[in-house]
Amino acid sequence: MNKTEFARRRKRLMQAMGRDSIAILPSSPVRQRNRDVEYAYRPDSDFFYMTGFPEQEAVAVLVPGRPHGEFILFCRERDPQMETWHGRRAGLEGAMAQYGADDAFPISDIDEILPGLLENRERVYYAMGCNQDFDRQVMDWINLLRKKSRAGVHTPGEFIDLDHQLHDMRLYKSAAEIKVMRQAAQLSARAHIRAMQSCRPGMMEYQIEAEMRHEFMHGGARFQAYPAIVGGGANGCILHYTENDAPLRDGDLLLIDAGCELECYASDITRTFPVNGRFSAAQRALYELVLEANYAAIAQVRPGNHWNHPHQAAVKVLTRGLVRLGLLKGSVPSLIKSEAYRSVFMHRTGHWLGMDVHDVGDYKVGDAWRELEPGMVLTIEPGLYVAEGSKGVAKKWWNIGIRIEDDVLVTADGCEVLSRDAPKEPDEIEAIMAGGSLRKRKE
Repeated sequence: MNKTEFARRRKRLMQAMGRDSIAILPSSPVRQRNRDVEYAYRPDSDFFYMTGFPEQEAVAVLVPGRPHGEFILFCRERDPQMETWHGRRAGLEGAMAQYGADDAFPISDIDEILPGLLENRERVYYAMGCNQDFDRQVMDWINLLRKKSRAGVHTPGEFIDLDHQLHDMRLYKSAAEIKVMRQAAQLSARAHIRAMQSCRPGMMEYQIEAEMRHEFMHGGARFQAYPAIVGGGANGCILHYTENDAPLRDGDLLLIDAGCELECYASDITRTFPVNGRFSAAQRALYELVLEANYAAIAQVRPGNHWNHPHQAAVKVLTRGLVRLGLLKGSVPSLIKSEAYRSVFMHRTGHWLGMDVHDVGDYKVGDAWRELEPGMVLTIEPGLYVAEGSKGVAKKWWNIGIRIEDDVLVTADGCEVLSRDAPKEPDEIEAIMAGGSLRKRKE
């Protein structure tokens, strides 16, 4: 994304803030993996959304109406010696030339400069509670100003949570964001196909994960959007299974929930397929039921419907099918009302998707489910998880875990399935695993 995209976002946020206000957005702190090794750095999503600046030790400040420039970036200075050890830095010059800052100052000088920017501002927009160390730093600046009140220095009188304005902006994706998310979903779909083509009984779950990570990186995505779930057999019934260290057994299903991150935007796709390339009768029966729920939920993604419509559609299909297959007994309306399906479908049908895999944005406005609007992106992910020993369930269904998850964009007249290139028809999956070619899918 170019500088214009980020400048547009900052302008929109500052218009909402109004004059006499200031916004402070720190990036993520560095996290230690072990004694002398850091985790790979990833900037805070809100910070990156406003700046596009990828480096650590950085703070963005927005000051509407400031004569000397409204966008100020505190960051590390250029340092040839440190850059020899740890990599290149943009420096103050790069912060302005490459990232559009009106002013840039050394991060080491923030305690001297930022209190002056707070002077005579009525409101401070800041996400209190996300970073305790930085919270204390902000309060130190405020207390410093309070001590100068007798000298006529005005201290901001109101703190406003930045999340409300900023997260509502992030909920509606721009054309540039949609383009990146479409590319991320397409790349992740290729990785899921590679997993299907590579899978054989006796392989380890992490070997399948390795195939997917190879495809991500080969396609230009350096990182996964989240730790991959690669669960064979009973492990597919563990919703957030991430050990990925078990052997794959002939006759089991393999559930893979994995997606790449591209330019800090997530994809999130789940596919389930047989380890040996052929669904058993019981596996196919439950798989086709989940697939029917997936299609029914996607059909509800359109402007004017609310957030819960896809979930309601999935629950109705799954409950009706579970009764038909004998896993539930009773009338469908009564079973839905009592949420009897939750013994095998215990999560909701989706979540917002964007820079965070479980992205920001309210699901309700007041007490009402939020209405779907163009530009929103959500996942659709019904599933069934029949653990071994499930009470009242025939043994043939045990250890079958299935989830089918797609990334779906709300459009002006319906929706676009961004992840449509990831196969999910059972015959198509079997053909791919047998070495056949892809066929056209329904979306």
